[in-house]
Amino acid sequence: MKLRDRFLAWLTKEPPPSEQPPCDFERLKLEIRPGDVLLIEGRSRISQFIRTITQSPWTHAALYVGRADDIEDEELLDLLKEKTTLEGKKRLIVEGLIDKGIIISSLHSYHNQHIRICRPIGLSSTDAQLVIKYAVKAVGHRYNVRQFFDLARFLLPWSILPRRWGSSLFTTPSGEPESGICSSLIAEAFTSVKFPILPFFIQDSKEETAELVHRNPYIFTPKDFDYSPYFQIIKYPIFAMDTQLPYYRRLPWTEKDIMHQGKGVFVGPKKIKKIKSDIPPDSTDADSIDKGTS
Repeated sequence: MKLRDRFLAWLTKEPPPSEQPPCDFERLKLEIRPGDVLLIEGRSRISQFIRTITQSPWTHAALYVGRADDIEDEELLDLLKEKTTLEGKKRLIVEGLIDKGIIISSLHSYHNQHIRICRPIGLSSTDAQLVIKYAVKAVGHRYNVRQFFDLARFLLPWSILPRRWGSSLFTTPSGEPESGICSSLIAEAFTSVKFPILPFFIQDSKEETAELVHRNPYIFTPKDFDYSPYFQIIKYPIFAMDTQLPYYRRLPWTEKDIMHQGKGVFVGPKKIKKIKSDIPPDSTDADSIDKGTS
């Protein structure tokens, strides 16, 4: 194995989870739709680096394609056949990995991760297919390591870096744009159908006009899809939040201990006193919650 490959393997190695992920993967895989963006909280060394520079727990983004059996667009099916060996019932995603490039992989590979769905609000099914096609066409491209480090430089405070370094950001030998990291590819795909993520709003008070300007896809990070007002945030907790209130009183809380980071480090008293309340545990009256005391 080459030194570069060994280094990438060291960077991307995922340690086993230290605790149960807080999302319900089984429900998530049934509810996800083609065109949804998945945000993933990685555990690898490269994930820790991304978490530090972006100040966000979301270190990776992927675009959900769907199952081959459910795809009706013949052009998209042909593209997928060119890029991967199709398994009809496997849920597919497009993602960019530093050690593998742009690939199609299985949603199941993230079954033990903390995942959040960002759903583009109002995206038509036609445009969703165009977004997916754009991403699938990039499969096979190498991960753009130069862009990754340029993005890191862009996110660092310029007060500690020479200003002249900014002139070389996102440049390429050919002068043409070359995408190749997970978030920028997905941003480009949505930009191709003019779907907003975090556009600039420019208003001319004299002319009384306003327009939106697309943000450079190169500067997007996974957290931007979470932050965008044009994406609906969807979460599937391990214990579903039913409509009968207060659902949280039915959760299987322990009466014994509290923990810190799931590593057995106790904070505060080990014995927790029950909180007295005038609201019966099985009460479903929403008004009683507002009027109750703790």
